Amino acid sequence: MELRDITFAIEGILFAAGEPVPKARLAELLEIEAEAVEGAIEELEAHYNEGARGIRLLRIEDGVQFCSAPEYAEVVVRVLEKRRVPQLSPSALEVLSIIAYFQPVTRAYIEKVRGVESSYTVSLLANRGLIERCGQLQVPGRPGLYQTTNAFLRSFGLQSLAELPPLPEIEDEGDAQAQIKEAIAAIQREQVAAEQAAELAEEIKDTLFAIDAEPEEVVAELSEEDETEAETEAGVAGEVESEV
Repeated sequence: MELRDITFAIEGILFAAGEPVPKARLAELLEIEAEAVEGAIEELEAHYNEGARGIRLLRIEDGVQFCSAPEYAEVVVRVLEKRRVPQLSPSALEVLSIIAYFQPVTRAYIEKVRGVESSYTVSLLANRGLIERCGQLQVPGRPGLYQTTNAFLRSFGLQSLAELPPLPEIEDEGDAQAQIKEAIAAIQREQVAAEQAAELAEEIKDTLFAIDAEPEEVVAELSEEDETEAETEAGVAGEVESEV
């Protein structure tokens, strides 16, 4: 396929998809090399992003998608007012910030940092597609791990997590941010301790039950040992009687 055809094909795919499409997936669908996909994306960026148009090509992580131009956001919102996503509460933003900066994290991790129960807020963010479960922590209880989604990046106008603003440096140790960092460090220490305890429990279990012989053989060996001890004791008793 020529570059022009590749560009138009990708344009059609992104328009129909309505969500980020990984570049690797585009290459697979069109049966072309990754370099050709990148060249077509750059052509589309030049066409949509550098001119006065109502559509932009947005890169999100390793994918691309179309979105409306920010300068026309007000009129777009008026048209789609019924579909507008409700604003997040301060508590929801707080939980979302913890997950964004320290992901993947457990709900217990979030609650330790915030100091309050957060199950409802975590569920709310998951239902809105801003966070998702991404596995389980390998400690007793296997708590779920959470991370942000591409919907989070789109909502905050980010191409990747690397664009998150850096956390401020802490100069005053009495500052609330210092307390949050200490809470996070404490949680990490607890998680390491739990992992070490789990490993120790496995080692103890392996040691206790690592018997190569069959149960019958073990019983026979123990019986033989008992008989030997009995014979020894009888011999000692006989020697004592003889001396007497």
